[in-house]
Parts: sequence; C-alpha cells; structure tokens
Amino acid sequence: MTAEPEGTVGEILIPEDVLQEKIGEIAARISEDYDGRRILVIGVLKGAIFFISDLVRRLTVPCELDFMAVSSYGASTHSSGVVRILKDLDIPIAGRHVLIVEDVIDSGLTLSYLLKNLTSRGPASLEICTLLAKPGYRRLNITARYVGFELPDVFVVGYGLDYAERHRNLPFIAAFEV
Repeated sequence: MTAEPEGTVGEILIPEDVLQEKIGEIAARISEDYDGRRILVIGVLKGAIFFISDLVRRLTVPCELDFMAVSSYGASTHSSGVVRILKDLDIPIAGRHVLIVEDVIDSGLTLSYLLKNLTSRGPASLEICTLLAKPGYRRLNITARYVGFELPDVFVVGYGLDYAERHRNLPFIAAFEV
C-alpha cells in the first residue's frame, strides 16, 4: 500500500462563477483578435483540460484542437526545471495561427521550453493564453497575450490543477497547503 500524499485544500481563491465569467471574457477577446482566421488551439495537459474545454466552446472563430503533455513538476509543488515532452502534437503547425493554452504559468521554465520548441516548427503566429499567472514567469521575458488571473506565489489546486494527481476535479481554484 502506498502512502497518501499529505496536504490540505485551503482557502478558495477563485470561485467557480468567477472562473466561468473570466473564461467568457477571454474567449470573446480571442474571438475578436482572430476574427477571419482559423486557429489551432494547443492544450497543455493535464492541468489545462478543464480550462480549454470551457474556452473553446465559447470561441466564435473556427478552431482545431491538439494537445501536448509536458512535465516539470512530478509530485512536487515546485518545478524541477527539467522539461520532458510526454505527448507531442498530432497536427503540424507550420504556417498555422497557434494559441497555447496553459493552466498556470509559474516559473515560466516549461513554457519557455515549449515556445522555443514550437517556434522552431514555423507557425504563422504563436500566442499564449493562461488561466493563472504567478509573478516568477516575468523573469524569463515571456509575454502571455491572454491572462485570466494573476496569483501570488502559492501552490493551487482545482479546476484541472493537482497535487500528486489529486484535487483536479474541484470546480474552483484553492490554495493548497503541504
């Protein structure tokens, strides 16, 4: 029998209704910005699954959907700094308008790696949409065009975000105390 990871779901930082309202606003901005163009939306698994599902259903522009799975956390609350691609894209991105959808930008290390990797594949444009952003990513000069919420440097769970694969199913974003 394996030991259960320890920790406690703490204060709700972003309730479900506030999340959904913000996602509607982001979808409207994306639809306006990409009017007349087809976009390829790339979801970063697993954390972005809830966000991307709600987001693409609200887009009014034609879009295709693909996924990448990357890892830099493991079962930790801090990025290891080593990025591994666990699942690559199925759709070529050369000449396409690409929107990367992330759950959270923390240190920015994973996203920096993804940007370099995807830029080398020759997209027509490459933008970032993230539900959550923490202050640390700005050190890497990463610009996210669409940001849902700015958060302090706390570990969070819910709405797709996890600790050791737990708490993804919460309909809100909450602080997590280890």
